[in-house]
Amino acid sequence: MAVELNHTIIWAKDKWDSARFLAYILGVEAGPQWARFVPVKVGGVTLDFADAPERHHQHYAFLVGEDEFDAAFGRIRAAGVTYYADHDRSGKGEINHYYGGRGVYFDTPDGNLFEIITQPYGAVPESRPEREAKGG
Repeated sequence: MAVELNHTIIWAKDKWDSARFLAYILGVEAGPQWARFVPVKVGGVTLDFADAPERHHQHYAFLVGEDEFDAAFGRIRAAGVTYYADHDRSGKGEINHYYGGRGVYFDTPDGNLFEIITQPYGAVPESRPEREAKGG
């Protein structure tokens, strides 16, 4: 068997709010809760949301298809979530087109920075194209 990521823990102020938020954005389901975790399954990986013992900031990127990007980005905008073109939170209200795809970083209710991309970074030589204007 090849090595693959099976699951990871995402710390949250409120595990159910955070799990439901990500599930809504990605168009998947959250739960049911098991032990102290609220799982969100994305492909073959389970993201187990747990209440944080203290403040943690994390980043996760999700590779999605073009249609899934359009749907998720639409939900980000509909929910009034702040989004950015870059990981340093620059390019507020913009998306990027790195490696010939589209990408956007967005804030979660817990202050984490999640990302959706349509092309894995490093997939083709990067030319660092200009960001797209506000609204995607």
